[in-house]
Amino acid sequence: MKLSDVMSHANLAVFAEVAMVIFMAAFVGIVIWLFWPSRRDALEQHRSMPLDDGVDRPHEGARR
Repeated sequence: MKLSDVMSHANLAVFAEVAMVIFMAAFVGIVIWLFWPSRRDALEQHRSMPLDDGVDRPHEGARR
């Protein structure tokens, strides 16, 4: 009896399917959380981060 015979008859494909369902549920949950309407202000703030020079926040402007 070879190891490949044992592994092929062990029905381990179920674990891959369960893992896929768990990861898909986590992905969908994160996407829903990210685009939830109450997070709109945080998304707007993060969207403008690359262009923000810190002038409107005096406590961060002192770090320059």
